[in-house]
Amino acid sequence: MTKKIFQNMGLLAATLIVGVLAGCANSGSNSGNEPLIRVRDRVLTVFEFNEAFEFIQSAHPQDLKDHPEDMRNAQRRLLKQLAVEMIILERAKELGLSISDEELNKAVAEIKSDYPEDTFEKTLLKTAISYEIWEARLKNRILMQKVVDSELKDKIVITPEDIADYYERNLKTRAQEPEIAGSKDDLNEMIIKYLRREKAEKAYKVWINNLKKQYNIEIYSAQWEKISGSPNHADQNLEDLDLTQKPE
Repeated sequence: MTKKIFQNMGLLAATLIVGVLAGCANSGSNSGNEPLIRVRDRVLTVFEFNEAFEFIQSAHPQDLKDHPEDMRNAQRRLLKQLAVEMIILERAKELGLSISDEELNKAVAEIKSDYPEDTFEKTLLKTAISYEIWEARLKNRILMQKVVDSELKDKIVITPEDIADYYERNLKTRAQEPEIAGSKDDLNEMIIKYLRREKAEKAYKVWINNLKKQYNIEIYSAQWEKISGSPNHADQNLEDLDLTQKPE
């Protein structure tokens, strides 16, 4: 499970960006911070958004402050990512899913095993984040993957007809290439991996769009306009999310 979570993203990026959600349930105005996103009782504050965005900026190869349009695009991407993560965590609550200590310890051990001795702790120190907070954020990330697996695993079925059709459409004319001319089992395994990834992506899009319709997701427009610097950018970003702007 853990390897899937961190595919195509760095270890710390995977946990730190989503990490602002670790303690945001039932937070908001009572915390002395303005709410930015609300999904039922789950609230993400402006402070938590800015904290996540600071991490993104620190990992960016160029200073986003010198590139206003790139900065606004990065802010919009983060807004969408955090809103989606909030509805997945809310779905976990609805399904009664959680992560046990055993599951968490196994994931932590697997991650640490990929680092030479003592280098994991040193890497974590460079991010100025405590191990306890990192672990809580990792737990959230694993929980979201568990929700996705629970909801979509049975929907991804690869049939012999799927394999044959993919071969006819994409590989038949390349039969003499070394990558294609190997054993039939290796070729089928390669095709199955591609088809599974393709079907998973399609199923995820349908599933997440249905969740967006199911949950009442609110963006506090006044706060978002302060962050993005433009009400037009906020409106454009919210349209493709199907979110509700919350007036102040």
